[in-house]
Order: sequence, then C-alpha cells, then structure tokens
Amino acid sequence: MRIVLTLLFFLVPFVATLSQQPQLPVGDWQAAFLSWLSADEAVDEYGEETFELLSDLAEHPLNLNQTSRSQLEQLPFLSAQQIEELVAYTDRYRPLRSLSELQMIESLDRGTRSLLSYFVVIGDTLVPHQTIKSELSNLFRRGHATLESSFRQPFYKRKGDDSKYLGYPQRHDLRLQFASRDQLKFGLTAAQDAGEPFFSNRNTLGYDHYSYYFQLRRMGRVEELNLGMYRVQLGMGLVMNSAFYMGKLASLQSLGRSTHALTAYTSRSMADYLQGAAATVRLASDWRLTAFASWRPIDATLNSNGTVRTLDTDGYHRTEAEMKKKNNTHETDLGFSLSWTPSRPNFSSHISLNAVYTSFNRILVPYVATASGSQAYRRYYPEGSSFFNASLDYGLTSARFAFSGETALNREGALATIHTASLRATDQVSLMLLHRYYDKRYTSCHARSFSEGSSTQNEHGLYLGATWKPSRKFLLQGYFDYAHFPFLRYLVSAPSDAIDAFLLARTYYNIGTLEARYRFRIRQHDDADHVQIVNRYEHRPRIRFTCPVISSDVAGATSLTLQTQVDGAWLSSREQTSRGVMVSQQASFRYRSLRLQGYFGWFRSDDYDSRLYQYEPSVLHDFSFPAFYGHGIRYSFMARADWGRLTFLAKIGTTDYFDRAVISSGLQQINGSSQTDLLLQVLLKVL
Repeated sequence: MRIVLTLLFFLVPFVATLSQQPQLPVGDWQAAFLSWLSADEAVDEYGEETFELLSDLAEHPLNLNQTSRSQLEQLPFLSAQQIEELVAYTDRYRPLRSLSELQMIESLDRGTRSLLSYFVVIGDTLVPHQTIKSELSNLFRRGHATLESSFRQPFYKRKGDDSKYLGYPQRHDLRLQFASRDQLKFGLTAAQDAGEPFFSNRNTLGYDHYSYYFQLRRMGRVEELNLGMYRVQLGMGLVMNSAFYMGKLASLQSLGRSTHALTAYTSRSMADYLQGAAATVRLASDWRLTAFASWRPIDATLNSNGTVRTLDTDGYHRTEAEMKKKNNTHETDLGFSLSWTPSRPNFSSHISLNAVYTSFNRILVPYVATASGSQAYRRYYPEGSSFFNASLDYGLTSARFAFSGETALNREGALATIHTASLRATDQVSLMLLHRYYDKRYTSCHARSFSEGSSTQNEHGLYLGATWKPSRKFLLQGYFDYAHFPFLRYLVSAPSDAIDAFLLARTYYNIGTLEARYRFRIRQHDDADHVQIVNRYEHRPRIRFTCPVISSDVAGATSLTLQTQVDGAWLSSREQTSRGVMVSQQASFRYRSLRLQGYFGWFRSDDYDSRLYQYEPSVLHDFSFPAFYGHGIRYSFMARADWGRLTFLAKIGTTDYFDRAVISSGLQQINGSSQTDLLLQVLLKVL
C-alpha cells in the first residue's frame, strides 16, 4: 500500500493541466558556481541551503532592466564594487538590450559574467506607476505554476530496512510553486527521506516535512513581505544569518560584502529557517525597517531532566528514537533591523541597527561537567532558555574601494566583530583584508559568519586575499588565513592555531579552460594519548580542464563539453600519514531539447582522512557532493528531455568498492561492495 501511495504522488504531475515556461539546462549554474570553490569547501562550509537558494534564483532570474541594488545583493558571488558598477551602468544606459553589454563593466571578469548569466535576464523596462490592486492583478495574470515530483529508488538494502526503520527505503518529494517574475512567489514543498514513515506513525499527514511560503516584493512601500517559512540574513551574520554563508574562496570573490535579505524557504531540509512573518518597509527614501517574528517546533536531544542537550538539525525521523525527538521543543524568534542608506552619485554607504531575541520552551544545558573533562569544550555553548543579540553593521562602497563591518554583543556583553576592506588597485589587481574577533563567551543561536571553526565563537583571525587578472585569458587568485582559538575545541584540549592557504590559476584557451588549484592547511588536535596537541598538515591539489568539443550553434541547440579533473589529498602528522587521489571525467551533450550527462571517477585513498569530494551533476534541487575514500570507481548517467510543457529527468549512479565487502556501518550498513541509486524527476508547468 505504501509503494502504491508513493507512486501516486510521483505520478500526480502527469495528470495536471499544462502550460509552458522556458528553463535553463539543469546543472549548468551549479558547475559554474562550484568552479569558484574547492570541493571540500562546498561541502564543509556551504551546505544544501545555499545551493537551494541559488537554484531558486536561477529558476526566477532578475530582470536587469528593473533590478535594484538590494536585489543584486541576493547574488552572493558579486562584490560590493561589482554591484555598484552594475547599478550605475543600468541606471545610465537602461534599457539594456543584451547581456553582452556586461562586457562594458570593467570589474566583471569573464567567469563572473558567465555565472551571472544564469541568474539575470534582459526584460521589459519599468512599467508606469499602477495601483497596488492592478499590480497584483498583473502579477497573477503573468505568473505560472510549476509542479515537480522526485523519486529515489535504491537497489540495495540497508541494515535498518529490515526492522529498525519505520518507513520504506525510497525517498521522494513534491513541489508546487506559483511565481511571477521575481516579485511574487508562493508554494509548498513536501519531503520524505528514506526510512521515514509515510501516512503512519506520527506522520499522519503523509510526508515527514512540509515547507510552505509566500513572498511578495516591491509593492508600494513594502519592499519585501514573507509569510510562512523564510530565511533572514542581516549584515555579516553575527546576530542572524539563516541564508547564504560565504566560505573563504567565495569571500574573496565577493570581497567580503555585507547583505540584508529576506528569502522564501523552499528547501526540503528541516534546518535554518524561520516560520511566521517578515517584512522590509521603506520608511523614507534613505530609511528601511526589516522586522520578523517566528515560532516553530524543532528537534532536540534531551537530558534526563528534560533540558536540551543539543539541537538536532539533520531532520531524520527513521527510527523510534529519532521520531521521539521530532518537534519536542519550540523556538520563538523576534528581530528587527533599522537601516540608513544615503544615496550618493559616486558611492554608497549604509549603517544598520540589528537586534534578535530568541527563546525556547526548554532550558538549554549543553555542558555537564564530568570527571574526565571530555566535554569541557562545550563549556561556553549557548546555555539557558532566552538569548538576546544586538549589533551595528556599516559599510562604504565606491568603484575602487569598499569597507564593511559588524560589531555585536550578546546578553552578557561578550563581543564579536568582523571587518573587511577591499581595494581594486587597478583593473587587474584587487586586494582584500578581513579581520574577525569572536569572544569565547559570545553566543548567538542564529549567527553564521566567516570563520575557520564551526561556529561564530572562540576565534581571532586575519585573512588576506588577492586577485590578479593580467589579461582576459588569465586569472590568479590566492588567500592566506590565520586563526587562533583561545579556548578548547572538539578534540583539542588546549588553545590552538590554524593556517589555511590557497592558490588558484585559471587560463582560457580557444579550445577550453585550464585550472590548477592548491590548498594547504595546518590544523592542531590532541595526540593519541591526549597529552599535547600536534600539527596536522593537509595538502589538496587539483587540476581541471574543460573543453567544449562542439560549441553551441547560433540557436544554442547543439553542444558537447568534456571535463577532466585530477584531485589529490595528502595529510600528515607526527602519528600518521594518509594519501588519496581521484581521477574523474564528465561529459555533457545537448541536442535541441535533449541533454545527456555522464560521469566516471576512479579513486584510491588510505582512509577517511584523505577522502576526496566531487561535484556530480544531478536533477533539480538535488545537490550531489559525495565523499570517496578507500578504493573503487564511481559512474553515473543523467538524461533530461523537454517536451513543450513537460520535462523528464533521470539519473542512475553506482559506486563500486574494490577493498570492502560491507559499505557503511550501523543501520546504514549495506552488505555488499556496490551501491546503486535511481533518481527520477518530472517537471511541468501548471496554470
């Protein structure tokens, strides 16, 4: 019966009413964005929510003939100077006729222009003033609805599938969304992970998780209105950031700018969202107020006395133990940001006052003293039932120079501060300096900012980055980051330090693009006897060559692109050495409405420490960054076909291991050396 219900939900789109909407080829923007990042940074520092937001922006691109500075700030890869020049150019030369005009903006290099093309379009110019009623009428008349259904079938059995998991091994989700340009959007996302009960146990309404949202932009004085589930980003993330998080390489690309943004929450994930209402209102030409209120149930691991040990964000409810944690705690969030953004002809500036109050219906007690002291690193984790954070964030941007910063205090008066300064010294050279200091006692339930550690706490660091573009065909980028941790950390029982250095060289040929990158890190951790801390040295080189074998014709109907990549990993410490290597090949072919993508990779590593991450093309809203270790091969094939109103996507992927007879452990254990999954997706546009 459960399988029948699943198939019914998957086949719902086939019987819906159809209409047509142009769509970008799946995966293109992901590959372009990830070309900026090292694979381990994409996994460790970004997470699914960032790519979910980018996916939504790609599906609903900004109209450059109607866009504003605040809208462009939604794109995390643009620097403050690039946004300033974009706004100046569009204001002066609007209406733009073609995206090729972006070549006139000096700060936009070839790679940035290529990436930007996935998120912007050239549309109509601003329409004459209308009443709010007529504007809403036009938005509904010009909008479209999209229905999307995905289904993953594993061709293996996990240990938990026999008895422990409450549901069946298939994963599936359903998305329904109505959108009109980038102004109006509302919809519902329903998600079910493998092993979770469907229309049974506590999931009596079917799916394990539902996301619902309503977003309206640029309606009179209301610049943004969000109802239902949404995300908030204020300043540089010291008091509130549930949206984009900039890793080290992307921070160099964007030159560390700050952002104020509200975005609808459309993800299948159960973490990093608020639920209630949020709005940004223009009080006067230079003054804006953002306010939000949220109440939502969350998962938590409880102590024996009913207090909260940890807040759980993985969203899994496959077993009785996991199901008992579901929605066992409630969280309330209230906040505002009052911003002053004076307009000047040659530069922009802002200063904002931000405040966030968070409370829980249970008391957080993350640290319990033990005789061994093994949990001492949790001593300054958020504790109590209510938290308050306030900050000032500020910035000044011109065509050549940008400065931004944020200084925050928590309820106990502990300080967190971060500042960036960037200089475009010439059209070829840009520099960036970033300093941050996060007191060990600074706690914020929603802070997420630039850091070497896993939280915005217990860190003092300095970052220097540089970009050199001697010609249109060559790019050299690099950064050096030093961080000191004054207090203990997980697996580090004394104050410690870390160094992270990165160098990237990219050159464009007529036959393709060649890229080489190298990342070197020094991290400290306890030795095996927990007597002293030792250094661990990490080297991760990569070489990648992308070649368009068949370039798109005039209509862009036919193309063939090959990408060859070699990744390495070498980790060493006083106690052990671990090495890994992976060679992979991707091919992407497009003919009219048919798109085919293939992937093959061979890997060999000594252990999990020298694991290698790879980006793998997948269907919409499925972001694949698998980690490979041991010895084996990975191969996958994906096809996409567009038939007018209907789009089919299918992907099948297999990992074969040569060094083991059992994959994974615990309830996820697979008794075999091969793992194959089939992922199906149907997409159609419903009026």
